[in-house]
Amino acid sequence: MIEKEDPVISEEEAAQYDRQIRLWGLDAQKRLRGSRVLLAGVGGLGAELAKNLILAGVKGLTLLDHEQVSEESCRAQFLVPVSAQGQNRAQASLERAQNLNPMVEVHADPDRVEDKPDDFFLQFDAVCLTGCSRDLMVRVDQLCSQHNIKVFCGDVYGYYGYMFCNLGQEHNYVEEKPKLVKPSSDSSDGPEAKKAKVDPNETTMVKKTASFCTLKAALEVDWTSEKAKASLKRTPVDYFLLHVLLKFRTDKGRDPDPKACAEDSRLLKQIKDDVLEAMGLSGDLLADDFISYCFSEMSPVCAVVGGVLGQEVVKALSQRDAPHRNFFFFDGRKGNGVVDYFGPN
Repeated sequence: MIEKEDPVISEEEAAQYDRQIRLWGLDAQKRLRGSRVLLAGVGGLGAELAKNLILAGVKGLTLLDHEQVSEESCRAQFLVPVSAQGQNRAQASLERAQNLNPMVEVHADPDRVEDKPDDFFLQFDAVCLTGCSRDLMVRVDQLCSQHNIKVFCGDVYGYYGYMFCNLGQEHNYVEEKPKLVKPSSDSSDGPEAKKAKVDPNETTMVKKTASFCTLKAALEVDWTSEKAKASLKRTPVDYFLLHVLLKFRTDKGRDPDPKACAEDSRLLKQIKDDVLEAMGLSGDLLADDFISYCFSEMSPVCAVVGGVLGQEVVKALSQRDAPHRNFFFFDGRKGNGVVDYFGPN
């Protein structure tokens, strides 16, 4: 992580960010204003995340994407104009992204994220990876963990989406809590009167710490242990679905494609059986009906997952409020999301 000066909020910025300064405070906004973020992958989810970070007021955002704008990109991604088909996706997104907030330095990088050397990632305070392979995410996460750089991963597959975050072994933050008022010492109205009471008109800031594990550790849970088996009933099946979709991406070098629906559906079922068997789990744990609903990036799902992902990046950089630890899964078929922790305690 690069050394940075104590950020200063100008009068113009104070006016621009007035509402959010009132929400999370000037110190939190200053931390945001001093943060540089890398966003790898400017698809539908990446566009939502870029919008949220730019409007929040980070110092700089680098859009990294080697893909070209396709017809599907124009449907799922609102930062690229329809006329930009065939152009680099990061560069085509730059103008509209910058227009969202001229106070944020937005850059476009058309290189492949896989080709970037380790030093490239160390210039950022947070790295967000979308549309990346499992091996790449594990590599970047391990690198950033060693240098106290916050890492976020996320993807949308049809009706399903997820985000993962690793904020380090010791992430400090503050949380606003109602203030407890102690009764006066001369109170003689019984034990109830001597208990501390919540004052609805006053709050206090409480310092807290949360610990996170690496993505590799989170994905390599031993499900053959008795403790893990006992927790299966309350474990969201979305975690196992993520394993299947990441394995598909590793094997095919892409995500499930509607143009190859029949072939990809058969492959998804086979991968599901193989993944669960390798974990020592029953194939019945994940029903086959997910297969029809994991094709393409759906804009409404991108909006939900991108909103949560943007919220978590803002909370982490501003060190304000409790972070999600460490996975968030969204199921668009059910219309609900769940936060759960995977990895060593």
